[in-house]
Amino acid sequence: MVAQIIQLILEYGLLIVFACVFIEQIGLPIPAYPTLLITGALINQGNFSATSLLFTAVVAAVVADFFWYFCGRKYGNKVMIKLCRISLSPDSCVRQTESMYLRIGPSALLFCKFIPGFASVSSALAGTLGTKRLTFLIFDGFGSAIWAGSAILLGSLFSSAIDELLNILTQMGKWGGLAIILGLLVFIATKWFQRYRFLKSLRMAQISVSELWQMLNAGLTPTIIDVRPLHLQDNGVIPGAITMSIDNVNSAILDNATDDEIVLYCACPNEVSSAKVAKMLMKKGYKRVRPLTGGIEAWITAGYLTVIS
Repeated sequence: MVAQIIQLILEYGLLIVFACVFIEQIGLPIPAYPTLLITGALINQGNFSATSLLFTAVVAAVVADFFWYFCGRKYGNKVMIKLCRISLSPDSCVRQTESMYLRIGPSALLFCKFIPGFASVSSALAGTLGTKRLTFLIFDGFGSAIWAGSAILLGSLFSSAIDELLNILTQMGKWGGLAIILGLLVFIATKWFQRYRFLKSLRMAQISVSELWQMLNAGLTPTIIDVRPLHLQDNGVIPGAITMSIDNVNSAILDNATDDEIVLYCACPNEVSSAKVAKMLMKKGYKRVRPLTGGIEAWITAGYLTVIS
């Protein structure tokens, strides 16, 4: 099986490189780096040129990234939420990617491909935030070249070790192919388990949008906290909400008794950001802290009132 795979790489190397890079950058959990390492190792045998490999990988990455950039530009934060829902990486939540991109700007595209789960999210975020098309293409192109170039260079430098590994897998026959498949399955399973454990750690009592609406109609005044970045609050906030980000929780001062009701909401799937802030507030001694199920999207979908902050 391994011999057939190698033969396919030799015959259709550039096409396989394009497909692997495109598939990974579009968001599927199929790592392209090993393919770039292998084809980089084959440069020394005269099978490929470094220029053609790098060009193919960069074009594939930019095409996939521009798709997400276009979606972010057209659909805004909705596409970010969809990406966060399907991602296997717990660290690729909208809030964390936004924080990095807002802090350093488009230059985040230079290294985001080295961070699992951030590539497609960063591209969509660039579109959502209105990054100019030419700026996006320049930074994303350079970032793709750095990422793909590092793999090709490493493959070329360690070609003898990679050749030896491939020979061992070839000699193993079908067991070598099964080892490759098993490695891929372990990679995907590990990512899934990390996400599951991450989300499980944030589980806590929540409040529904209808419960919160009933509380407000009854004249009850819980402290409502919007944990979204300010640029995502353009569509309005829940009446009476104050803003508090993950970054300033420790320095924030609430005029609340520790047993007062506190409701938090965000725009992340699974209420990730609001749950994180809730955990931090609970560590500070606040006892009745609950994230809003479905966040601001559920509140708006239910037809409840929002106000411009």
